[in-house]
Amino acid sequence: MVDETDLREQLTDAFDGAEYPVSSPMELVPALPAGPGTTFESGEFSMTAMELNAELSGGEDFPYETADELVDDVIAELKSNGHL
Repeated sequence: MVDETDLREQLTDAFDGAEYPVSSPMELVPALPAGPGTTFESGEFSMTAMELNAELSGGEDFPYETADELVDDVIAELKSNGHL
């Protein structure tokens, strides 16, 4: 079972270091600890940042002013795509 709170923390920690506002996924890459290979895992869920970008392509609402806004949309898209 996926722990949404844990996953949300991982995403927030990873994206918090970006320089906001961000207007594209490429602006987030420098903030990621392992770049596009950064992996987010919780329970049976495991996805790299690159996989996450491909999965959510088009579901984001750039620009984002804060990491929390971005993470809210990522979690919502993961839910709507059946990952959570």
